Order: sequence, then C-alpha cells, then structure tokens
Amino acid sequence: MFHIGQDGWLFLTGGSNDVVAQYGNGRAIWARLLAWRRLALARAARAEALGARYLHVVVPEKITVYDHKFAGLRVDVRRSPARRLARLLSLTPAGRAIVVDLVAPMRAQRDAADLYYRTDTHWAFPGYFLAYREICRACGGAARENFTLRPSYLSAEVMDIEAKLPFPEPERARRHVLQQDAVREPGTLVRAYEAAGRGLDLHVGAHVVFRNPSPQADPRRVVLFGSSCSGHVHGMLSGALAETFRELHFVWSANIDWAYVEAVRPDLVLFEIAERFMARVPTDDFSIEAFAAERIRALRDETV
Repeated sequence: MFHIGQDGWLFLTGGSNDVVAQYGNGRAIWARLLAWRRLALARAARAEALGARYLHVVVPEKITVYDHKFAGLRVDVRRSPARRLARLLSLTPAGRAIVVDLVAPMRAQRDAADLYYRTDTHWAFPGYFLAYREICRACGGAARENFTLRPSYLSAEVMDIEAKLPFPEPERARRHVLQQDAVREPGTLVRAYEAAGRGLDLHVGAHVVFRNPSPQADPRRVVLFGSSCSGHVHGMLSGALAETFRELHFVWSANIDWAYVEAVRPDLVLFEIAERFMARVPTDDFSIEAFAAERIRALRDETV
C-alpha cells in the first residue's frame, strides 16, 4: 500500500512490514523496541570485546522526515520507530554512544533539498551525503566534502513506489559516481551473479570489500552491515565510506555475522537499516559463507 501526498511525493504505508502500523503504541510494538535496544547494546559490548566500536544507524522512512507532505495521511511521527529507539538507547551512556540520529538532521534539512526520491523509498544523493557526514562525525572521521564535485549523470527512472501505479511515470534522478580511490573487490556471491549478468538482482547476502590506497584515507578498517540504502555497487552510503576509509567491508544483511567480524578485526562495526525493516528483530545467526554457497547452488540450478 502507498499514499499519494503533495507535490508528487509518494509514501510507502503498508507492505510486508506494515509501515504505518509501526507508528502505533501497542504493547507488541514496545516489546519489539525494547528487544532492539537489548540487541544494540549487546552488539556494542561484543564489538568492544573485539577491540571495535559499534554504531547503530536507522535510515528514517520518508513518512518520518516529510510528514508535511502527507496531504491527508494521519501518522504521529513522534512515534517513529527510529525516534523511539534512539530515546530508549539514550537512557544509558552506552546507548547514547552507539546511536547515530538521522531523524533530527534530516527533518532540519528536508526543505533545502530532496533527501529522498519523491517516487521511491530510497534516499537521493543529498540524503545519503547527510547521513555519511553524520556517521563521520559520530566516529571522529573527516568527511570528504568534494563528493558534490564528482561525476554525475541524470537518468529518467520508474522508481519503486511509482511502479505500483497503473500508469507509472519516470522520475528524473541524478546519480553520482563516487569511485575514485577505492578499489572494489566483490565477494564470491557477487562475482557469481555479476558473471551471470544478474548483479542487480542480488540483495541480501551481497558482500564486497573496498580497499582505498589513498594517503588521505582514514586508516581504520570498517565493516558495514546494511541494506539497499548502502548498496553493494560503488555508490550511495557504501561508496562514500569506501572513499573515506582505508578498508570497507559491506555485507547486505540485517543480521551480523560475528565470525566474519572476528576474522576481519575491524576498528568500527557499522549497522544500517531502513526504519521499516525494524518490524523484525535480527537474531545475528547469519553466515556470509554459508549463505553464499546456498545461493550460488541455486543460481547454477536456475541456469541449467
């Protein structure tokens, strides 16, 4: 389900994650939020035991940021899952140290530029650039301010919410090409899909490593568990971080593979999730290697 707002803004309201329902106030919602809090604190403690810092990043829904564009849709954005989890984490010093709040800065900048595509669930360049700077500020890194000068191009694309309409119209999107210093090394699953010409079909389980030999790169090693808001191609949040840090490992997963983290021994463990996916609390029982082997077998079966 979706909602048509003002000025061409489209909002995802239903779907498998029942987006609007997450802004409710029932007992089950608060139980889930408390489970998220316990998980985030446990992750931070486990990362610290491995010599790493953990940062928790929730990408706000367009509903949370652009509520003034609803045009008739009534949702109390003060009950945003991202906002409520941030408040719960702020109850302890450990919680305050791990949360990267994007709601406040995005709401403050929402009229300065379109932070999201108007007909899509994903953020546009100004949105992920803002998030990137907030992450750098939180971890003490120096954000690159020259990304706006990197090559970019305009394309007309039918976006994910617009595609649900009977007669979808393309939206003009400016895509930035951030790759300059970092070298992308796809994992086994990504290599298999890209060799089959299906690289863009791969979502959960995508795994890539970016190595940045630039002398200006932050010397830290980062592991990022994220979503399509980060991306496994050289763009969006993963692309910006890859151009900033010496080494970035990206895994498309809401669950953390702690065996992988222990093997990599990063300085920083980043977790990024779209707010609507907070409908489910991860169990962190994910194995990159096992998932890749299973999906590669399935891919071979499909091509036989």
